[in-house]
Amino acid sequence: MQNGETKTPQPTTGRANQKLRTRNAILQATVELMRAGREVTMLEVARSALVSEATAYRYFPDLASLLQEAMAGQMPTPQEALEAVADSRDPVERVAVATEHLLRLVHAYQGATRAMIAATITRPTTAGNRPGLRFGLIDHALAPLADTLGATDPAALAQLKNDLAVVVSAEAFFCLTDLCRLDPDAAVTSVVHTATTITQAALDAYAATGATR
Repeated sequence: MQNGETKTPQPTTGRANQKLRTRNAILQATVELMRAGREVTMLEVARSALVSEATAYRYFPDLASLLQEAMAGQMPTPQEALEAVADSRDPVERVAVATEHLLRLVHAYQGATRAMIAATITRPTTAGNRPGLRFGLIDHALAPLADTLGATDPAALAQLKNDLAVVVSAEAFFCLTDLCRLDPDAAVTSVVHTATTITQAALDAYAATGATR
């Protein structure tokens, strides 16, 4: 290169911008399919984003990772979800609200939820891609127990959280709608009943233990 000559800029910036636009189009198409409650597959996402399925896979190695990123920021925080009972110290009431909130989301986004379960149940190593909304909701709902049950019997509180994780779940909702043939509202009512019964039983056991000390 002679003195005074300048190096011609390479068109890397344009390619980078195009890649970003393509990636964003794939994510936006996924979000729109989720919000519509439609089935979410990589092929459907690619069609909606006007790219090939192979292109979609170049940006996201599997459906689970795509759904994880698309879901990020789409769901309310546990604090927002339980805002209606923010002043309540009653774990049963708070669990009822948390359970209904989660299951209404599952119903509204059931296409994406089913796709996420299907994608991770056959590949357990990708289970970490699931949002795990239930855990944050359960923790926040049971926050008033931190100074009581949690302080005196942390194992019992941990067991209650595990029990609720089985019930406050998309799997429980789909079991009732798909296998038991309940309509969505009846399924939500049933799961809320089970979750609050489990919570009340734990509180009763704690109260009985305290009374015998």
